[in-house]
Amino acid sequence: MQPYVPYSLLAVAAYALVAPLMRVATSGSNAIPSDVAAAISNIILVAAAIAVVLVSGQDFTGHVGNPKVVYVLGAGCFLAIGILSYYRALALGPVSVVTPIFATFLVFSSVIGVLVLGESVTLRKVVGIVCAIGGVYLVSTA
Repeated sequence: MQPYVPYSLLAVAAYALVAPLMRVATSGSNAIPSDVAAAISNIILVAAAIAVVLVSGQDFTGHVGNPKVVYVLGAGCFLAIGILSYYRALALGPVSVVTPIFATFLVFSSVIGVLVLGESVTLRKVVGIVCAIGGVYLVSTA
């Protein structure tokens, strides 16, 4: 098994709970505004990331001057836009529709990986992307 597979599975298991929890928190009576919910949940993310950096002995400040930090900053900007939009969508719509639409980022990221990063294209990947698009369409329009 590749070393990234357990982390991928843990990520899926954990992230599967985000949408239902945010939907409950940001809708109905005593709803928390989605932007406030995003701030609170991401404070936890930042605290956890800092804790992992410190516990693992990684040099945080040494990487701030790295030329590739511009990519990290760009990713952070797009992450902020994506999460704020996602949480707002969850506050307004059903998890069973919002989450599959949001999940199409996997399709777009895969296409960007092939077109921009030069990752390999296989028939299996193409079929997977087409199936993913079909699945999102079927789930979000039913």
